[in-house]
Amino acid sequence: MASFGFSSNFSLVENRGRDAVDLRTLVAASKPLAHSLGLLKLNPGSKSWSLRAACSREVGTARAASEAATAVAVDDGVVREKERDGVLRVGVICGGPSAERGISMNSARSVIDHIQGEDLHVSCYYIDCDLNAYAISTAQVYSNTPADFDFKLESLAQGFRSLSDFAAHLAASVDIVFPVIHGQFGEDGGIQELLERYNIPFVGTGSSECCQAFDKGCEANEAELEKWFERNQLDPMSGKVVVKPARAGSSIGVTVAYGTADSLKKASEIISEGIDEKVIVELFLEGGNEFTAIVLDVGSGFDSHPVALLPTEVELQFHGNVDVREKDAIFNYRRKYLPTQQVAYHTPPRFPVDVIEDIRKGASLLFKQLGLRDFARIDGWLLPSKHLSSSKEVFGVTDYGTIVFTDINLISGMEQTSFLFQQASKVGFSHSNILRSIINHACLRFPDLASHKDLSGHLPRVDNSSKLAGTSRKLEKRRKIFIIFGGNTSERQVSLMSGTNVWLNLQAFDDLEVIPCLLAPSNQHSLGTVVNGEDFQLSSWAVWSLPYSLVLRHTTEEVLAACAEAIEPSRAALTSLLRKQVMSDLMEGLRKQKWFSGFDIADELPVKYSMEQWILHAKEVQATVFIAVHGGIGEDGTLQSLLENEGVPYTGPGVMASRTCMDKVSTSLSLSNLANLGVLTIKKEVWSKKDLLNVPILDVWQDVISKLQCESICIKPARDGCSTGVARLRCPEDLKVYIKALEEGLLLIPPNSFSKAHGMIEMPNPPPEFLIFEPFIETDEIIMSSKSKNENASHFMWEGRSRWVEITVGVIGKRGSMHSLSPSITVKETGDILSLEEKFQGGTGINLTPPPVSIMSDEALGRCKQRIEVIANTLHLEGFSRIDAFVNVDTGEVLIIEVNTVPGMTPSTVLIHQALAEKPPLYPHEFFRTLLDLGSERFA
Repeated sequence: MASFGFSSNFSLVENRGRDAVDLRTLVAASKPLAHSLGLLKLNPGSKSWSLRAACSREVGTARAASEAATAVAVDDGVVREKERDGVLRVGVICGGPSAERGISMNSARSVIDHIQGEDLHVSCYYIDCDLNAYAISTAQVYSNTPADFDFKLESLAQGFRSLSDFAAHLAASVDIVFPVIHGQFGEDGGIQELLERYNIPFVGTGSSECCQAFDKGCEANEAELEKWFERNQLDPMSGKVVVKPARAGSSIGVTVAYGTADSLKKASEIISEGIDEKVIVELFLEGGNEFTAIVLDVGSGFDSHPVALLPTEVELQFHGNVDVREKDAIFNYRRKYLPTQQVAYHTPPRFPVDVIEDIRKGASLLFKQLGLRDFARIDGWLLPSKHLSSSKEVFGVTDYGTIVFTDINLISGMEQTSFLFQQASKVGFSHSNILRSIINHACLRFPDLASHKDLSGHLPRVDNSSKLAGTSRKLEKRRKIFIIFGGNTSERQVSLMSGTNVWLNLQAFDDLEVIPCLLAPSNQHSLGTVVNGEDFQLSSWAVWSLPYSLVLRHTTEEVLAACAEAIEPSRAALTSLLRKQVMSDLMEGLRKQKWFSGFDIADELPVKYSMEQWILHAKEVQATVFIAVHGGIGEDGTLQSLLENEGVPYTGPGVMASRTCMDKVSTSLSLSNLANLGVLTIKKEVWSKKDLLNVPILDVWQDVISKLQCESICIKPARDGCSTGVARLRCPEDLKVYIKALEEGLLLIPPNSFSKAHGMIEMPNPPPEFLIFEPFIETDEIIMSSKSKNENASHFMWEGRSRWVEITVGVIGKRGSMHSLSPSITVKETGDILSLEEKFQGGTGINLTPPPVSIMSDEALGRCKQRIEVIANTLHLEGFSRIDAFVNVDTGEVLIIEVNTVPGMTPSTVLIHQALAEKPPLYPHEFFRTLLDLGSERFA
C-alpha cells in the first residue's frame, strides 16, 4: 500500500523508498493530498490507470471564502440574528447519494437525541440519491433506512426545487448547519461548497480541504498495476491486496483480492454497484495493528489547536470454525456497525505509552496541516518495521513498529457506540457534551454566532457512575433505575444495543438516576451456554454495574473484557495516566472558551455483584429494573420471578405470561381457541437437535412435510428470537445444510447455501437444543423503489395475489387493557426471512408504518388491531410486548407467528416508528419513560 509515515520534522515518507516530502511544503504548494499519496486508482471510463490530480482548488480558499462571507453578510445586513430567547437554530443534514446514507441516518438520529434542548432547536433535512433536498420531520429520522420513507417524501416532506432554493431556505431558517452526510457530497466538499457559496455557517472542514483529504489516491494505467505488484514483491497471480472505493467511507465496498486479475474484477464490481467511480488497490497489511483516533479542535476561530483523544486499537478475532476467507477479511462495514465477535476494541490501545503519544501527535499534526476543522477521525496502522524504512530518523518508526496513517474521515460516524463517543467518554465527555462542544467550537468562526448563549450549560443529566464529585446529594433525591441487558443467549448482542439505547434515552429525565447493568455468567467461559427454567442456578450469574464509557461497545464479550481491563491494576493505572494527559491537552484550549463548563464523565471502575447481591441492592435503594435481556432468563420468567420475590418493580409482562410466550408451542396452544375471533395459529412440529443429528435426513424431511402438509418449511429455534437460525427449507438438501451448520456450531450460513438464493443467515450461539418446523407461509412480495418516472405513481409494487402480508406490532398498557400500536409491514430485501440487520440495525431493512392504504384499508387495519389486542389480553401481557404475525389485508384476520415479551429496543426498532405514528407522537425518550412508569405503577 502506498502509505506514509511521519519524519522527525513531520515529513511524509512513502513506503516504496522514495525521498521524503515535507508536508508543510506540500500544503503550501496546494498539491492534492490524493496525488501526494500516489495510490492506484481505477478510471471507470476508459478502464485505464492514468495519473490525474483529484482536486484542483487551492488549500486556504475555503477559509478565505468563509472569512469574506462573514464580512459580506454583516455589511449586507444579512446577519443571522438568533431568536430573542437565545435559542441556537441548528440544521442537521443527512442522507446523500452514497451507499452510506443509511449510516448517515443513524448519525443524524444520535446527534438529534443528544443536542436538542431548551437552548437549541434542531431542524432536519434530507438529501436523496439524486441530490434533491427535503425538509423532514425528526420522526422520519428514526426510520430504519431512507427506503422507509423515500417513496412518500413528496407527501410528507417539504421539497426544494433546487439546491439553490435549499441553501436560501437554510440561510433564512438556521444559524448553523451540522452536516452528517457520510461519503460523497458530505465528505468530498460537495455540501460544504454549497454552504460556503451562500455564506451559511457550518460545522466541520471547508470544501477545498475536504476535497483533498477525502480522495484517497491517484491513478495509474493497467500496466502500472502489474509493475506495482512486482515492485511490492507480490505474486501477480495470487498476491493479497485490499480493493476499496477511493471516495467512500464506513468500509462499504472494502474487500480482499488476490492478484491483478482478481483486483480488476473486484474494482469493476465496486464501480458497477455504484459505490464509487474510482477504486484503490492497497497492500494487505500482514501482522499489523489497526487503530483509529478522534481529533478535536479546541482552538479559537481559525486558530487551530487539534488534540487527539485516546486512540482505539481495532483487533480482529476469529473463533471456532470459520471460512479461510473470513480470516483474510478486514475491518469491513459489517464488523464496524453490527454486533460481532470477530472484532474487539481497546481504548487506549495495548501499545507502549510512547507509541500512543506518537499516534496522538501525528494525528494532531496531520489534522492541522491539512486544514481540518472542529473534529475528524484518522485511521492508521502500527506495522512491523519491515513494511517501511527502518530509519530511526523517521517520525513514527519505533522499536515496536512503524506508525502509518491511512484514512481520514471528515464526518466520523456518530451512532450511539461510535468511536467518537467511545473515545470522548474515556476523557470526560458525555454524548451531549462532545457534540455541543463541537457545535460551540464551529460557532467561533462566525462573529455573529461566536457570542451565543452557552450550550454546554444545558447538558442532560447522566447516571451516578458518570457524575463528577460534588453532586451526590442531588443524586440521592432521584429515582434509581437499573437497566439490565446482556445474558448468554444468541440475542445478547441485540440486548446490549437495546439496553444502551434505553439507558441513553432515559438520561433525558432530571428525576431519574439511570445505571446500566450487564448480566453475564459468573464464569465468562460460560457465555453461550444456555441456562433457563429448572436448570437455573443463582450462583452462576453475575451483574456488572458499568461506568459510562464501558457501555459503549458492540458485544457483551467486549464489555466484559473492558471490565477486566479496567480493574487490572497496571492497565487501570495506564488508562488513568493517559486520560489525565489528554484532558490536560484539551484544557489548554478549552479553558479559554467561555462556553465550556467542564467534563461531565468521571473516571470510575465497574462493580461486580452476584445476582443475589444485585437484587438485594436494587431492593435496598428502591430501584425499578428495566429489563432489556432478550431470550433466556430475561424472557422466560426467571428474572421476573427473582425480582418479584424480593418486591423489586420491573418492566414488561409478569412471570406466567413470560413463560408462556417464551415457548412458541405454548403460545399457540394458549391462542388455539380464538379462531372464531379471527385469530389463527400455525401448526408446529418440534424436534430435538440430538434427533436431527441422528435420524436420516430424508426421514426427517418426509415426517415433517407429511405432518405439516406443506412443500416448504420454516425452521427456527424453539426458544430464541431476533431472526437467528430462522430459515426457509425447500428440499432435503436444504435441511442437510442447516443440520450440518448446527452440528459444526457455525455462526452463520453463507448466502446462497440453499437451493434458492438467499441472504446470510445468522445462527444461534450456542446451537439450540430444540427446533420448530412450521409450514412456510407465502406472502405477497413488496418491491420498493425510491424513484418513479410518474410523480403521482406509487413508489412500491405489490401484486396482492395471496392477500397476506407479514406485520410486526407493539402492544402497550396495563394487564387486561392493552393497546395496539399501528402495525408495520415488514419488507424483506433479500431471501424469505428478515435478517438480523433488517430487524435491528439502523440503515438496513424496510418497514412501512402504518401499512399504506393501497395495501390495507383503514377498516381492515382497525380489525387487525382489535385482534392484536385480543391476543395480548388473552396472554395476560402487560407493560409492553411485540407481536409478529401474518395478516389478511381484506379481512384483518391474524395468523400469529410469535410474541416477544422483551422486544428489541434498538434505536431503529419498529416499536419506535410505531410510537411516533401515535397521536400525539411518542418520541423515544417519552416512549421508554412510559414503559418504565407502567412497570413502576404495577408494583406501587
